Amino acid sequence: MNNFQKRTAIRIASVSFFLACLASPIAWYVARENAEQSIVSLGIEESGRMLHRYDAVALDGPDAATKANDAAHTISGGMFDIVEIYGPQGNKLAGASTPDGKAIESRLPHHGRPNYTEAFYLGSKLANGVWALRVFVPLRDSATDLTRPITGYFEGVRVMPQWQQSQIFSSAWTAALMVGLAALLCGAVLYPVVVHLSNDNEKKAREVLDSHISMMEALGRAIAKRDSDTGAHNYRVAWIAANVAEQMGIQGAEMQALIAGSFLHDVGKIGIPDAILLKPGKLDDAEMAVMRTHVDQGKGIVTGMGWLDGANAVVASHHEKWNGQGYPEQLQGEAIPLSARIFAVADVFDALCSKRPYKEPLSFEATMTILEKDTGSHFDPAVMAVFKPMARSIYDRLAHSDESQTRALLEERVRQHFEYGV
Repeated sequence: MNNFQKRTAIRIASVSFFLACLASPIAWYVARENAEQSIVSLGIEESGRMLHRYDAVALDGPDAATKANDAAHTISGGMFDIVEIYGPQGNKLAGASTPDGKAIESRLPHHGRPNYTEAFYLGSKLANGVWALRVFVPLRDSATDLTRPITGYFEGVRVMPQWQQSQIFSSAWTAALMVGLAALLCGAVLYPVVVHLSNDNEKKAREVLDSHISMMEALGRAIAKRDSDTGAHNYRVAWIAANVAEQMGIQGAEMQALIAGSFLHDVGKIGIPDAILLKPGKLDDAEMAVMRTHVDQGKGIVTGMGWLDGANAVVASHHEKWNGQGYPEQLQGEAIPLSARIFAVADVFDALCSKRPYKEPLSFEATMTILEKDTGSHFDPAVMAVFKPMARSIYDRLAHSDESQTRALLEERVRQHFEYGV
């Protein structure tokens, strides 16, 4: 299991656990409410039959109290332990209670004259684990036409027996556990799907990255060949710059741009005529002016090329100097992009240490003497402060490395910073 798969597993497990913790209490609450609602509905239906049986729905006649009293005593002891029946003006006509109802009646909240138009219920948790359901029903001479006038009120209290409480809570816990388990199972099912899609996406991303790197290498080699080099210079300077940047805490897109820009720093030399690019002697002022146009030409090549667009900073500014006497913009100090300042050290270090058709390589000591002399004029002192302690190990690592070995070194950095092959 690679890092991505571990992160994915942790995130999916966390989300699944969170959903389970969130959904389970909701499921428990909904299941309990539904159970209560079922009991209340059954009670209302049963009491409705009794009220109609005793003609205790229309409660405005002279015998309303008698009818209400007969109905109340019949209904109490069935679904309800306390029954109260009121007239249309809210006056109490009858009441009846079972022993269980009488035991809790004084602990129930009292209310004034009933004056409601729709049926509802309230659950009350009393002392000693007593659970009471209170039902409030306006009476009409039609059970379906709610526009009919109210002819009375029925109120009932059911003291939930222990067996029924246990049954309700057991059903609610079962629903909560099922919902929680479903959330966890969904996470378990999603994980292999996400990993499969990620692997497929990673494969495609790797193919795209391979093509990008191949394009970058092809451009770099084409310039190196035109400039009488083997191409190893591009690998070396990109590797050196990446090492320095790592020590400076650079990562992510900024590091990727530095590597690409270092490798393609001289891409603009494609547009320089061979007579100038390959001239064995010193260039005159006019020829030097043409040679310096390779910076703007390189900038034009990489700008707008999507993945290579980040190389712009190094390509456009790799000949700028810390003191502002470079070209083409004469940028000074921190106005020069940091990636270009890092590359400038790597580029000059490698150029001095390497053999070229027109020169022999300098020793490490001679190279460092030149770099230290130009620190503060050509090179950023902060970059040089990071580079100096690691310069010797870089020199020793590259001294006897051919192009294929140097390429392997850079590929290692590419895999690390482009998440290639992870």
